[in-house]
Amino acid sequence: MPAPLPPERLVRELDWNLLRTFIVLSESRSVTDAAHKLRLKQPTVSTALKRLEERIGKKLIDRRPGTFRLTDAGRLLQREAVDIQGSILRLSTLIRDITDEVTGHVKVAMASHVVCPLFDKVLAEFHTAHPKANLSIDVLSSADAIGRVADKSASLAVCLVRHQNPRLEYRCLYREFFGLFCGPHHPLFGRTDLTLDDLDGQPSVSFETDRLQDVLKPVTLMRAEAGLADTIIGTSSHLEEVRRMIIAGLGVGPLPVHAVKRDLRDGLLWQLPPHDKLPEIDVQVVWNPVTRFSRAEQRFLDRILWEVEATPLSARTYR
Repeated sequence: MPAPLPPERLVRELDWNLLRTFIVLSESRSVTDAAHKLRLKQPTVSTALKRLEERIGKKLIDRRPGTFRLTDAGRLLQREAVDIQGSILRLSTLIRDITDEVTGHVKVAMASHVVCPLFDKVLAEFHTAHPKANLSIDVLSSADAIGRVADKSASLAVCLVRHQNPRLEYRCLYREFFGLFCGPHHPLFGRTDLTLDDLDGQPSVSFETDRLQDVLKPVTLMRAEAGLADTIIGTSSHLEEVRRMIIAGLGVGPLPVHAVKRDLRDGLLWQLPPHDKLPEIDVQVVWNPVTRFSRAEQRFLDRILWEVEATPLSARTYR
């Protein structure tokens, strides 16, 4: 492997397309797989990788029969390249935002179960104040939402958090409580004399993050206390689909209590024990402090944080 180029020369000669190709390679199973994603021929991708390794002066991918993985240098470069890509993607947004009016695009990565009047208030007030700004909301798993913020492809995330990334900022948006529910086709539906013993061995459905090592650990413990069967019949990362499976009678499942009040009133769901000491979950606003926000993004984030600071947690706790 040749010696790495001096920093000044590397800045002049490093082609962004090589880094872009490397990002795709780092997310692929092979050079052939990356070539398919890039719609290029396999030798072209191999040559690009070789050129990049020559300029960096390090082997970036360990390619042997049955092995295709990043080296230590490759993992370091991949993190930096993703960060560079995020900055480039934002250039057009930042330039387009230079105007007397607040324009631009706010992209929110949102967990599916977010039901928050305070957030809805921010949406309404932001639109009234800045009608030329536009907004999109992508519904993702909490892990994917945080990933979007980390690589700067989303303005902010609203999601659950288990381990905080020290490179990101977090603020509790609201607190919710999870209960156990069944649907009209379930034998326990409509019964008012139930105890935890009645749930013992019942099949269940739940969220993909309902595991001891994941963000819904308190919900996992509640299911265990209720004695629900170890085998989960159905899972989803979306609240709507967990709700669908519960209503269809696949099993008992957890849902945020405040998010299903209408379903309870309409007879689509029935709340089961326990009825007190329900597990509480904090939903966080997450953003990347090194992201160069457009004015629209900054105004939107500032508005959320102002509302959070101005509203006591008790008023942001939905029981």
